[in-house]
Amino acid sequence: MNRSNEGTPDRSIVSGSDFLHMAIDEAPSGGKSEWLAQQIRLALADRRLPVGSRLPATRVLAGELGVSRGVVTEAYQRLVEDGYVAGRGRNGTIVVSAPATTTAAKPPTPASPSSRRSVFTTEPGADVFDAIRTTRARIDFSPGLPDLAAFPRAAWLRAERLVLDRLATSDLGYGDPRGTPALRMAIANWIARNRGIRAVPDEILIVAGTAQTLTLVGQVLRGDGISTVAIEDPGSLGARQHLHNCQLDTPPVAVDSEGIRVDELRATGAAAVFLTPAHQFPTGVVLRGSRRSELTHWASKSGGLIIEDDYDAEHRYDRPPVPALRSMLADSVFYAGSVSKLLAPALRIGWILAPPKYRDGLVDAKRFADLGNATLPQLVLAHFMESGALERQLRHLRRQHRRRRDTMVKAVAAHLPGAIVHGAAAGLHLTITFEAGFADTDVAAAALARDVKVHPLSWHCQLPRKPGLVLGYAATPTTDISEGVATLGEVLRRMS
Repeated sequence: MNRSNEGTPDRSIVSGSDFLHMAIDEAPSGGKSEWLAQQIRLALADRRLPVGSRLPATRVLAGELGVSRGVVTEAYQRLVEDGYVAGRGRNGTIVVSAPATTTAAKPPTPASPSSRRSVFTTEPGADVFDAIRTTRARIDFSPGLPDLAAFPRAAWLRAERLVLDRLATSDLGYGDPRGTPALRMAIANWIARNRGIRAVPDEILIVAGTAQTLTLVGQVLRGDGISTVAIEDPGSLGARQHLHNCQLDTPPVAVDSEGIRVDELRATGAAAVFLTPAHQFPTGVVLRGSRRSELTHWASKSGGLIIEDDYDAEHRYDRPPVPALRSMLADSVFYAGSVSKLLAPALRIGWILAPPKYRDGLVDAKRFADLGNATLPQLVLAHFMESGALERQLRHLRRQHRRRRDTMVKAVAAHLPGAIVHGAAAGLHLTITFEAGFADTDVAAAALARDVKVHPLSWHCQLPRKPGLVLGYAATPTTDISEGVATLGEVLRRMS
């Protein structure tokens, strides 16, 4: 699912007058730039300068301190090289990360299920997380971002006009909370053709994307006495946060080259598990047939439930996608799909197929959540699916994404020679890992200071892992991909 773009940073100007109450007279005569940079580092470390704040203009601060502008410019450049601040043109110089505090470093661990706070709110590295999450960058390799410029505006507008022309007055009222019959029929046909799932419209519930799927499923599972949903490791941070928000524990289960370790899943004692089997996020592994058989055995013997996030299964470039788990285990699988990666997240349209036991409970939860999705976009999407327009869009995206993925793989080979590329030729991202002993969060912070945004692999891990990066390519032109990966190479060389 997923998987990140919330909010914008607080960029209020830090006043140049009495900035940090610094006394320039304390600076050594020949080292004023380093003294100034160190004073700002200390302010970053003790949070007097929070991530997202803006430093005074070099001219303003130089005037306040009574030094040359070159002293301030050099100090700021040292902070840029450290990865703590980044120049943002007219927006000034922005704090994008902070030095580690005296607290001993440790990998991020999830908050307790009773907590509503972010997984990273109180952990070391929280400032890096917030900076990367909220700061825009010229080259954005965030995973899960589709190419919004590829949205078929003209075709969508034609479909919308056609739907409005044919719309009955009664269709403008409150509809079925499960979704419009037209869209549920179109989805039944779509998943039969593309995912090997046999379903009738009455089995399908329309939701506002995979995020709402997790909220509703979490609600009905809690109501059934289930308090634990195991999650792949590495696995989607966003999914983990949504499950925590439903007051569910998420014990990690390791993923290897064949997919989730079912023996380790069994050892957790969890009654349910969240999976991305067609193209595992973030490793890109496709769940092997032997593991599918083990999952079937686990579900049938223990009554275990599977939440299957089929978030980008259609985006396969070298062979047809593997069938969905739902096609094998209809009575054990909550199947989640959406058009966020095919069209745009802004549509907020997805779907759930639930095991029969939970179907009515999910419909009730959806009804009380929002009375159902907006009708007009559902009808337009139904026409889009049945007319063949969505198939044409998928074919176009596959060609484009394959070119961009190939470009990124070549750029990684050229500029990151020690990196190992993981996963199948599929999806909207790839993951790379390194043997070197550095913190991938430091790499991400330094890259952001150079206007390149990436996800550290450690964000998506609860278990110890080699450092790595998760790189989305779907929304980035090939020239920017090459430039961005080259910048990552420069960052790593500076750190070595």
